[in-house]
Amino acid sequence: MNRQTGPERPYDVVLFGATGYVGELTAEYLLEHAPDGCRCALAGRSRAKLEKLRDRLAALDSVRAADVALVTADAGDKAAMRTLAESAHVVASTVGPYIWYGQELVAACAEAGTDYTDLTGEPEFVDLTYVRHDAQARKSGARIVHACGFDSVPHDLLAYFTVQQLPEGVPLTVDGFVRASGIISGGTLASSLAIASRQRQAKAAAEERSRYEPQPAGRRVRAPLGAPRFSKETGTWALPLPTLDPQVVRRSAAALERYGPDFRYRHYASVKRLPVALAGPVGLGAVWAAAQVSPVRTWLMSCYEPGRGPSAEQRARARFWVRAVGEGGGQRVFTEVTGGDPGYGETAKMLAEASLCLALDDLPATAGQVTTATAMGDALIGRLRDAGMPFRLCHAD
Repeated sequence: MNRQTGPERPYDVVLFGATGYVGELTAEYLLEHAPDGCRCALAGRSRAKLEKLRDRLAALDSVRAADVALVTADAGDKAAMRTLAESAHVVASTVGPYIWYGQELVAACAEAGTDYTDLTGEPEFVDLTYVRHDAQARKSGARIVHACGFDSVPHDLLAYFTVQQLPEGVPLTVDGFVRASGIISGGTLASSLAIASRQRQAKAAAEERSRYEPQPAGRRVRAPLGAPRFSKETGTWALPLPTLDPQVVRRSAAALERYGPDFRYRHYASVKRLPVALAGPVGLGAVWAAAQVSPVRTWLMSCYEPGRGPSAEQRARARFWVRAVGEGGGQRVFTEVTGGDPGYGETAKMLAEASLCLALDDLPATAGQVTTATAMGDALIGRLRDAGMPFRLCHAD
């Protein structure tokens, strides 16, 4: 379902949280790259901030900015979220931490048959929305697509792309290795601390999901944590990453038979220097420990509040690459996707392109909580390639 096949609605894409740090970057990207005739709107709590943002966009392109509508809505207002969902084919949300601010909007989209995208990296939120809203979204035809930024588009789509380079109908393995540079924003810090402070709740949500979610019939799909090791394939130290990304890849593999009868994915941070590899877990452990203490967590959030982030110059220096090694049927392939600033510039691009893809492109018939690979696959890879984020087959053995 898209704007051609779905019910007539005022907007093709509504960006909710447009006045936040990554929201503004996404609004700029949509202004520049949405095709003529695509009806976009910016939504948020403050009309004054929305008008200020539109004035800033007008300095970039006064003609196109004049066509952008403004919608005032609060994440905690059920009626406002329902009205917002009913007005659009796709609602893209940058309002996090999603566990605090995301439930009402997902519920409204699932009820209204409206496609939904976000930037969450919060496993608890993803699992809860599956349990609470997947069945309704399947009934209404809504596609609920979480993690449409650096969490988890490059990893999910690169695994999908890698599998396509391997033989069909045989057991497959894919190892993903990620390196990234950059400075986090206040919103990212808040979400990270929220994730770290809610491990007990996240475990309960995952267990509840496991009671409802069907497993693929006659196939095995795994995403084990793996162990730290030196990767000869990349020439770096590989540290297992227990993030949302491998869960997303596993769900894509469960939904798509092309991943073979027995699929395994492992996800690693790729670190060049051994001292950094040794210090990394210590630093993450310190952040996790700090997040367990409410006053410390509150103090950390107050030091770098949401809405603040790296400057344009800092974003211009940031880079990422994700490499994958896939094996199966006696073949081994090496693939890669690269880009600029992962957390913000490229994340805004990924969220915008995923939302435009759902609204405008001819896609496989899916509904419910789905992944980027399942819902958009080749179409989104093509969009990102055209936008300067190439997916490449480096070589094969």
